[in-house]
Amino acid sequence: MPTNQSNPNCPHHSGFYADHQSQSKKVWLVLALTLVTMFIEIFVGLWSGSMALLADGWHMGTHAAAFSITLFTYWYAAKHKSNQAFSFGTGKVTALGGFASAIGLAIVALLMAVESVERIINPNSIQFNEAIGVAIIGLIVNIASVFILHDDHHHSHDHGHSHDHHHGHSHDHHHDHNIKAAYFHVLADALTSLLAIFALLAGKYYNLIWMDALMGIVGGVIILKWAYNLIVQTSETLLDKAVELDASQTIKQAVSDEFSAVVVDFHIWRLADKHNALIISLQVETDNPLTIEQVKDFLSNRLNKISHSTVEIQYLK
Repeated sequence: MPTNQSNPNCPHHSGFYADHQSQSKKVWLVLALTLVTMFIEIFVGLWSGSMALLADGWHMGTHAAAFSITLFTYWYAAKHKSNQAFSFGTGKVTALGGFASAIGLAIVALLMAVESVERIINPNSIQFNEAIGVAIIGLIVNIASVFILHDDHHHSHDHGHSHDHHHGHSHDHHHDHNIKAAYFHVLADALTSLLAIFALLAGKYYNLIWMDALMGIVGGVIILKWAYNLIVQTSETLLDKAVELDASQTIKQAVSDEFSAVVVDFHIWRLADKHNALIISLQVETDNPLTIEQVKDFLSNRLNKISHSTVEIQYLK
């Protein structure tokens, strides 16, 4: 009869949480900048009767709502990080916030494209000087926001190598999907403002009125692609997609070679930014002196960011 031994790498707890305090401060700064610009544009728009200023002011409001989602998820994750009701902590809350923001970004992109098509069919008169001024204000504000958020929007690709290379190799892709969503919101708005300035200058000096609508379609398509990519990435985290299948196969082969064991069950998935979980089950011959501690030591020495692991060994005759 096979004998099973199992033991987690750490006691059961729900503390798998990535601290986002520095990111939260930056989002607060961008939110404040956005709200100030929004209120100024709405106030001046009402005072001057400028529809362009009013429209851009309310458009800023949609970004303020997106940043509020980001800040709420950071707050919620931090507040409940020790709540035992969450088996693996609240790390995925930020992915959920990123997913919601990506949906909002996609809706904005579709509305941009629809409105642009409508303007091609039924062209509207454009107050070029006023519209260019609003676009420049928007561009300046969003470029500032992009620089504020840029340092935290990154794609880290860590390689874990032991001195004996064939024993282990791990790739970790760590994303704060929430800050990425906020970054894409301001980047999308900056792109929209840039395209608008180009189109408005073409319309003003070369009478190419249709360029405004065309740039709206181009911007909508680009933003929709960003939103789609973010939806895919956040969905993978929310659905516990395995952390890099190629790397997983390499890990299984390394464990098998090191301990003369057969890997019969293997799961690795992301709990939060920089936190992964691992379950592995091995079959070995009865005379194999392998212990759970040996396997855990091997895994901890060769894998990055494994915060929780469960190891099972089946001894076969």
